Amino acid sequence: MLAYTTKLSLVRVCSFFSFLLFPFTSIFAQQNEVHIHGSIFEKKMNQTEIPMAGIKIVFSKKVYTFTDKEGKFEFSIPETAKQIVVINDRIGNDTIQLTDFKKDLKIVFPYLVKSKGVIISKRRPPTEITMLTSQKMELIGSKELLKAACCNLSESFETTPSVDVAFTDAVTGYKQIQLLGLSGPNTLITRENIPEVRGLAAITGLTFTPGQWIEGMQLSKGTGSVVNGFEGLAGQINIELRKPMEGDKQFYNLYQSNQGRTEANAYFRFEPAEKVYTNLFLHAKTQWLKVDQNHDHFIDQPMGNSFIGSNRWMLFGKKGRELQLGVKYNYFKNWGGSFHFSENENPQTSNYWGMKLNTNRLDAWSKIGKVYEHKPWKSMGLQLAFSNHTQNMQFGRKQYDANENSAYANYIFQTIVKNTNRIFKIGGTFNFIDRKENVLQTSYTNQEMTTGIFAEYAHTFSKKVNAVLGVRTDYHNLYGVYFTPRFHIRYAPIDQLSFRASIGKAYRTATVFSENLGLFSTNRAVLLMPSQSNGVYGLQNEKAWNGGVNATYKFKLNYRPGSISTDYYYTRFMNQVVVDWEETNFIKFYNSTQKSFANSFQIQLDYELIRKFDVRIAYRLHDVQATYENKLMQKPLNAKHRAFINLSYTTKRKWSFDYTLQYIGPKRIPTTKFNPANLQFAATSPSYITMNAHINKVLKRGLEVYAGGENLLNYMQHISIIDGSNPFGQYFDGSLIWGPTMGRNFYVGLRYKK
Repeated sequence: MLAYTTKLSLVRVCSFFSFLLFPFTSIFAQQNEVHIHGSIFEKKMNQTEIPMAGIKIVFSKKVYTFTDKEGKFEFSIPETAKQIVVINDRIGNDTIQLTDFKKDLKIVFPYLVKSKGVIISKRRPPTEITMLTSQKMELIGSKELLKAACCNLSESFETTPSVDVAFTDAVTGYKQIQLLGLSGPNTLITRENIPEVRGLAAITGLTFTPGQWIEGMQLSKGTGSVVNGFEGLAGQINIELRKPMEGDKQFYNLYQSNQGRTEANAYFRFEPAEKVYTNLFLHAKTQWLKVDQNHDHFIDQPMGNSFIGSNRWMLFGKKGRELQLGVKYNYFKNWGGSFHFSENENPQTSNYWGMKLNTNRLDAWSKIGKVYEHKPWKSMGLQLAFSNHTQNMQFGRKQYDANENSAYANYIFQTIVKNTNRIFKIGGTFNFIDRKENVLQTSYTNQEMTTGIFAEYAHTFSKKVNAVLGVRTDYHNLYGVYFTPRFHIRYAPIDQLSFRASIGKAYRTATVFSENLGLFSTNRAVLLMPSQSNGVYGLQNEKAWNGGVNATYKFKLNYRPGSISTDYYYTRFMNQVVVDWEETNFIKFYNSTQKSFANSFQIQLDYELIRKFDVRIAYRLHDVQATYENKLMQKPLNAKHRAFINLSYTTKRKWSFDYTLQYIGPKRIPTTKFNPANLQFAATSPSYITMNAHINKVLKRGLEVYAGGENLLNYMQHISIIDGSNPFGQYFDGSLIWGPTMGRNFYVGLRYKK
């Protein structure tokens, strides 16, 4: 049942994307079949008939369907069929005789009276690993996200051992993620399968999605589906926002930290007309207190304000037509740097090292789709997206201004080959980016246009084996033809054990300045070493292969559920844009076809030790190496070893407690041996431990209060800036960050929903 539910949900998702809203003739004709349809209801004690959604109707092992939210179903069966079976997990199965080929059915189940003595319930874990899909996927629910304050996307992975989070530098306050030991831009981050965090937003874009807006996320490692493009070498993180047709009608959140950070979130959903739904998201943040916890005379996080607002509409028409429209606006105005620098000063002329970051971004998107009424396994759709990103950044005497416009379209058509065990997708993608940058008084103008086609075939051989094979071919106006093959396979000898393997290729254009904002927090000279005349910045595109295997075993011990998951991935770059910090006074960008690879191994145990007390333990090893001017070395500022423990407990009185401990191993630091002796860092950072804790209490009438602490051990990299007392000298460097730059952070907040 779960396997088909997954497929059906994919059909529903794809249905949003249809562009050609006219009938298609099935390319796989079904002969000697009849079409039946009907509705399934449950009769309450007051005789009211309530539609039953998600009920399975079966003719055979390979021919079945489910009811929609209105209790309706339809599918085609052989004209010789005599009966179908309706599967109701709560009440029981019912066999329906098809006398005289009755095609319009109405099935009414009696109301199930619950026994006062026996209550059967199943607790869904906040994070779950799928067992039936060909690709390993971690489903991260809203309950997992609420284990922490979760102020934006970059802070949403504190309880997820697969993802590393670290500061980009000592002054901007931005965080970046790492997956499989590779930097964040190697991970495809999408909002409901539309690419969002890339280009100029490769780092800053993680702050554009407040955590309180997120309904859930899907995290997968390794190359993903070709439907989503040729990027995503390390994996994909897909964000699902709150849906306008379900859940809370109103939601409010207030947050306050002792470090002077105040945040507010509001959410509303409406149904202005039948089958028309809309929701409104609002977010505001202000940093009003100067904080310098490591006493380096630079404030730990920028001052300033930000606002984010979003609105989307979902319309469900006749004959399976669906439409979604959305818009989101981001406004950020921040300033920081030296503790003595003020907001009204000009960093270009101030005696103090100052920083100003102003960002405006507009996103608009549409999903147009159609699911065929008589063939629910057949759909087509179109994803459309546009964004305008403008930023003005000043770092001391340096300035970085940029503007980027992007347009994206992705058309998908899905059908089956004879039965629903064979799903076939084809489509085409168009992507256009116009980027203008003024960096250190040098202008760069780049236009990228990519068009491509793809095909993907998913085959369920049996309950034990399923696989997905996909290929896509794209033409890039600067780099020529991209050929992207990808393959995933799953084998499950028993229901509780799944083995998976994957292999695939990926391409990427490196936007070197927006991906390495740390370079502006240093007085190193920037050397851009072009290798060709027509590429972005004169650099070649990145391309690499990624392969991996993983196993997941789910068990019950002492009647409590648990799982053990382990995976290994290997990445081999065929061409890489190297970010070289190995010479003290320089940062270099150049292409390399020399050896560069990443080995990633992780093992994780999840277990409900006692009722509602969850334990998560994980260990992760990253061996990431690249060739820096003919010398193979470990990637700098990347921990090879990491261990993780998360404890979560919920009481009967609606208290919940969460505790996370992380061990981060040593990291190699780029050499500073040519600096004066008092301005040198060690070659390797020390290992350290961080602790976070969170408490939540559910009160009456939808009100919750919470409190927590981050970095409870108060561990900091006290010297985070080299030669901070002489910020305009040649040795000033705030980019070599290997540990926390802020100490203990305590916060309180409240949520209200109805």
